[in-house]
Amino acid sequence: MSPRSLTLHPDVSLAETDDGAVLLHQRTGRYWQLNPTGVLVLKQLLDGRTHDQAAKELTARHRAAPDAAHRDVSRLVDELRTARILVESR
Repeated sequence: MSPRSLTLHPDVSLAETDDGAVLLHQRTGRYWQLNPTGVLVLKQLLDGRTHDQAAKELTARHRAAPDAAHRDVSRLVDELRTARILVESR
């Protein structure tokens, strides 16, 4: 079985800024700011790439250690899922 892709929750809007992006959950009124690295990871995931692929891209672009990149991607996904920003595609 292939992993399900991630998408933004239907009530979340994304606005890119000069410093990254802002995510607003319109139902709760809560918002999150992402730095450019967080935006890179989020876009990779929203484009259907896996956690591993997003971590490899992070490693390639920012010369991050592979283990650290995997941890960072997992932590970001966990936090955005907990906040109901990211949900699995149907």
